[in-house]
Parts: sequence; structure tokens; C-alpha cells
Amino acid sequence: MLHKFDGNRNRMNIVIAGAGQVGTHLARMLVKDDHDITMIDDDIERIDKIRNELDLMAICGSAHSFKDLKNAMQSHVDLFVAVTTAEERNVLSCSMASYLGAHKTIARINNSEYMEAGYRSKLLNMGIDELVYPEKLASQDIVSSLKLTAARQRVEFADGSLVMLAVKIRSNAPIVNLTFEQIAYKTKGVFAVAIKRAKETIIPGGKDYIRHGDVVYFVTKAEDQAQVLALAGKDIFEVKSVLFLGGSRIAQKAIEKIEGQFRIKVIDSDRKRCEYLADRFSDILVINGDGRDIELLKEENLESFDAFVATTGSSEANILSCHLAKAHQVKRTIAQVEYAEFSTIAEDMNIGTLINKKQIAASFIYKFTLDANISKIRFIPGSDAEVIEFRVRDNARITHGKLKDLNFPDNAKVGGIIRDTSAFIADGNTVFLPGDRVVVFTMPDCIKKLEKFF
Repeated sequence: MLHKFDGNRNRMNIVIAGAGQVGTHLARMLVKDDHDITMIDDDIERIDKIRNELDLMAICGSAHSFKDLKNAMQSHVDLFVAVTTAEERNVLSCSMASYLGAHKTIARINNSEYMEAGYRSKLLNMGIDELVYPEKLASQDIVSSLKLTAARQRVEFADGSLVMLAVKIRSNAPIVNLTFEQIAYKTKGVFAVAIKRAKETIIPGGKDYIRHGDVVYFVTKAEDQAQVLALAGKDIFEVKSVLFLGGSRIAQKAIEKIEGQFRIKVIDSDRKRCEYLADRFSDILVINGDGRDIELLKEENLESFDAFVATTGSSEANILSCHLAKAHQVKRTIAQVEYAEFSTIAEDMNIGTLINKKQIAASFIYKFTLDANISKIRFIPGSDAEVIEFRVRDNARITHGKLKDLNFPDNAKVGGIIRDTSAFIADGNTVFLPGDRVVVFTMPDCIKKLEKFF
């Protein structure tokens, strides 16, 4: 159950410490919702940039200075979010903000030690209500993508009983040139909720067609994933070997989950990191070298791997190395991108799955600003959309009739429902019950409208 705020929930007073990628993306999301946003950062260039781009209060100062923090928190603060790259500063500034009266605080961390159960009560006593660990969130996406190799994106809901799959449609796909009405008539347990066509994300109507090259977002039950891939003309294959370029914290968290399941090799240019990885993981091979060196990749038998995961600190290197892996017939490529601008470039280059830890983290934080009871919210890389898991409240508007009669927003689609332990796909005749968990694909301008339904 998410924390509830007092007072008027339609407009919140929010302070964001850190004007980097996480803070900036979060601010963009919140400004659209008409919240009062104050951003504080000690980099004047960042502050000037955000001040010119967004309608918010931007202050140049330090969030771990009482003087500067008081200046940023001149009125009651509903939510204080610290998302600088320095976790010690984030923890300290959240504690200080709580002392100064912030109603709820969220700190970005990059150390799994903070997530251990024994520290939870201590952090609460320090005034830190929630933690966001971008590397862990991003690693979960990598692991999920390795499980189902033919989908560009895979998001699980309710422990995997429902999934959203983003799949690029091949020319031989049986659904090419069919309307969404025709697809719904021909298939069971699968629902297409959106299309990414060129640079546009479309919430389709029944008369819209699917074209070759579209990226289509499907919601389906876990047991029906193979049907989705068949509809898209995709071949299913099992990943047995993975080559990681970069032994970053994201890579380490992913390897923790998959070591022993795959043959794993890691290439990293930092010798000390390589020594650390070799000591930490007994069942992987670690190579010290520059992964941008094409000859090195060839020497390490790049073409023999089923999957290639690039998680270096350079988005350009990650994208280009994945492109190279594709050229060497590696079936599954996953690239970490740090900037949203690179997503379009990567899409044009047909890079498989994109991981943006900062957008993932911003979406995780964003759910705490919504009035509806939300279990999960995810920004979809390369699109303008979000996928959200709502929990239906007692007497919620969505329980007042069949879905087709509720005047549900046009720019949103209900994909599926988890009721007790059962998952199923929604249609126009679906009636929702309190306690249902409902997966909705939506454009950002619809989120506030959706809150009123749940």
C-alpha cells in the first residue's frame, strides 16, 4: 500500500534535489501534472537549463546545506526527492528535509547494503521513507529480456502472471495488414494495446491496421507469450550464453540473478574491477580489455554468444557495440542508454532492447505522487507512453459498469486484469471488482484522468 498524503492531492508541493537525468525526467513528468516543483542543484549550468525548459522554481544550492535546504522548502513540502549521483548526500539531505517538515522523502542509492532488511527501520528513524535503486531496477529489465528473447521489451505484472511485450512485426507475420478488430477475433488471451510507428506512439482503434516494421505492444498471460511471438513472425530461441560489455553495477546485479543459468563472459577495461568480478562470481569468465576493440570482440568469439549486453558508462559505445554484435549474428542485444535522445537513434539502428536506468527510476518515484493505488508504473523506452498497474478501490468509478460503457479515455487501453490468483485479458464487456489489479497502457496526458477511474 502506498503512502497517502494529507490535504489536496491534486496539487502537491515537491522538492527535487539533483538536476541530473533522473531529476530532470521526473520534473518533466510532474510539471505536466500541474504540481508545484522546486529543484535544487549546485551546478549553475544545470539549473539555468532546467529553469529555461520547465515551469518550476530552480535554485542553485546544496541540498545538504541547512541554509539552502530551508530556502528550497519555504512552504510545506509533500514530497522531497534526492536523486543526485552521491548516495551519501541523498541520504543526508532526506534526513535533513524530514527534520525540516517534509511529509515524505525518497532517496536514490547505488549500494545494495541500504536495501538489507536490518537497515529499513534505521532509515525510517532517520526520516527516509523510500529508497530507489536505479541499478537494481535496470538489472531486473535485463534479466527479464533474457528470458524472452524475441521481444524488445518485457514488463511483468503480478509476479509474471501478466506480461507486456513489445515486438517488432516482421514482413512474414500473419497479422500484417490486419485490423485490430480482426486480430481480436482471431486470437484468444492476447490484446494489442499500442503501436510504435516510426517516431509516433499510437493508441489504436479497432479499424487501425498493423504494418510491417511496427513495434506493437501486447498484453498477455504468461502462458500465451509464444502466441504473441508467432503473431509477430518471430522465432523463439533459448539464450544459453551471454557476453557482457562492461562490469558495471547494473551488470553485477543482473549476473547475481543469472549466474549458473547461462555461460557468461564479461569484458571490462578496468583491471581492478575485473579482479573484483572474478573474485565475486565463481562461475563466469572475466576478460580485461577494451570492448570497443573490434578485434578483441572477435578474439573472444562474439558470434558464438546468444546474447550481448552492453552496460558501459558510454551510451554511444553501448549502441555501437550492440550494432556490431547484430552484424555478427548475435540474436539478442541489450544496450544501456543514459540519455533519452539516444533511444531514437538506437531504434533506427534496430538495437534490440534499451535500458534507461534513469527513466526507470523516475517512473518508480512518480507513482508516489499519484492518488490512485498503483503497484507499478513503467516508462517505455523509445515511446511516449507508460504502462501502469492499478489496484481497484472500493466503489471506484471503474466498477460502475462494463468497460465499454464507462467513457474510458481514448489515449489509454486496459490490457489485462489480475483477480485473486487468476489473470485474464479485458474486453468491452469486462466488469471490474474492488481489489482487481488492472494493467493499463497510456499516454502521459491521460494519467490524471485515469486516477479518477481507480
